[in-house]
Amino acid sequence: MLITVQSLANLPAAAEAIINYAANNRIFLFYGDMGAGKTTLIKSLCSFLGIADAVTSPTFAIVNEYQGPKDKIYHFDFYRLKDQTEALDMGYEEYFYAGAYCFIEWPEKIPDLLPAHYTKINIKTLNDGSRQVNIENF
Repeated sequence: MLITVQSLANLPAAAEAIINYAANNRIFLFYGDMGAGKTTLIKSLCSFLGIADAVTSPTFAIVNEYQGPKDKIYHFDFYRLKDQTEALDMGYEEYFYAGAYCFIEWPEKIPDLLPAHYTKINIKTLNDGSRQVNIENF
């Protein structure tokens, strides 16, 4: 599925489309250059899922946890990991396999630890400032 997000005002509709397209997938891998809008899109996804708390990038904490009306949501930012061992040490499996939504920024830092089933989201910034969001289920 391909979505073009022209402005921030389009994010709520994009978030709804992504969650619906993902169906039963709860693991979301976010790819894109620095500043492409990964965290901004995750904020909209969390809002769509009922998170009222402020959603921020867990760049230094590595993972933020949010309590939604039904489920917990885990938001990861693996940008600062030196190697996959750091994800192992933090007990990533407990998060990934808990049945909760997991939004993972910089999954390329943990290629050998990714689950078999997930929704891949690739964000590309276009020349006009809009974002092209490619969504695939695996």
